[in-house]
Amino acid sequence: MLKAFDKEIVSGSLLRSVWKLAWPLVLLNLINGMHGIVDHVLIGHFHGSADNAANAAIGVAWQVFLVIVVFIASIFHGMNVLIARYAGRQDRDTISEVFYAAFMVSLIILVGIVAPLGYFCAPLLLRAVNIADEVYVHALPYLRLLFLCGAPLFLMFMLTGAFHASGEPKTPLKLGILTTALNILISSVLIIGIGPFPPLGVMGAALGTVLAPTVSCGIGLYLVFSRRMIIQPPRRFRVLPDLQLLRGMARIGIPTGIQGVLLNIAGVLLLRYISTLEHSAAAQAAYTICYAQLFSLVTWTSFGLRAAAGTLMGQNIGAGVRRRGKRGVVFAACMGAAWSFAVGVVFWTYPGVLLRLFNAVDEPVFSFGVSLLRYLSLSGVAVAVNLALTGGLQGAGATRVPMFIAFATQIVALLSICQFFLSMGTLTADKVWAALFFSHALRLTLTWLVFRTDGWTHTSVELESAG
Repeated sequence: MLKAFDKEIVSGSLLRSVWKLAWPLVLLNLINGMHGIVDHVLIGHFHGSADNAANAAIGVAWQVFLVIVVFIASIFHGMNVLIARYAGRQDRDTISEVFYAAFMVSLIILVGIVAPLGYFCAPLLLRAVNIADEVYVHALPYLRLLFLCGAPLFLMFMLTGAFHASGEPKTPLKLGILTTALNILISSVLIIGIGPFPPLGVMGAALGTVLAPTVSCGIGLYLVFSRRMIIQPPRRFRVLPDLQLLRGMARIGIPTGIQGVLLNIAGVLLLRYISTLEHSAAAQAAYTICYAQLFSLVTWTSFGLRAAAGTLMGQNIGAGVRRRGKRGVVFAACMGAAWSFAVGVVFWTYPGVLLRLFNAVDEPVFSFGVSLLRYLSLSGVAVAVNLALTGGLQGAGATRVPMFIAFATQIVALLSICQFFLSMGTLTADKVWAALFFSHALRLTLTWLVFRTDGWTHTSVELESAG
């Protein structure tokens, strides 16, 4: 018997609809973010240095890795939008074909193109960031392993998005819990060196990151191909994916991919500005610990709400109830604002306690970290609300406007401020943190001005083959 579509997503209590989609994915993202925090805590205590160079290396390598492969995720987003839209219409055949096409092209690109090119280009990419030598020596092997073996990690992202968009948020939560548990176990054993395993430090963290998703990815694919999910195997298996479906996904997803690339390029260039500061390794470590890890308590939650808002918007448009979907996005934004405010209070009140978890107690890492956490306590609400609203726009298929907003705020505004102070010879860590806060506030303002209109809710995402 085929698994039924969840009709409560497009009817009944709006608060219940938002909550049903949001809480599993928010919890999943928080759980997924835990492994990174655990890695940094273990590295800080067992492989620490005065400037926390090993922690900085993980953060820099991960940022570079995302710039290169985040464009592939645009295929995933186009897939999610189409699955949500056709799930709202209860069109099982189309969402199954869309999923299979996305899976095949992602596998081909990740294994056949990204892995070999990334391995050989890793030194050039890291040198382009202008990182310190003590950071580079840890970052290079970490980044190369991510490129070579990172396919299961990204396929898990694809499975999570597909299951959620089809209206099954609890399955990716269970798979995410399994992945994180395995990740923490593998990383702990290999970073510290327990039993017969030698202490591998940063490479132990890398191995945990790429090995843990393999098991969950296999289980997720088994659930699909054994017909236990709303998404079913395709009617006809093909080695080469359906080009018509790929064009539809690309048309929707490429602007989101460009947006992701812009955001990560901004992150890499920001690291380059940080590298010009006095005590650059310490500043990069503070940025990695506070922004990439502690701030993930806000960002991972907000990414979950963004995905929930996108699914809710897409399915409600597919069911012909656009206004209901838009109201649901506002509910998701309010939930994100409440959570991020609470986290911001903790950042502002107990910055020293949080930094001691990572053994970031020496100067100047400690001072840089306290200052950045104070700015992030203000940025949190802006980021959470913006991501929920962006999820609504993207869920409707209106992916170009968020791309332009990301370029204007995270590239033009953020980097222009940093460049101005650098050219004046007055760039400091505090000014970098302030520029980051300003870009977050500006991005929220522009996104809200678009969201309050209605034209974006009528964006066409139809597939010719679905007619």
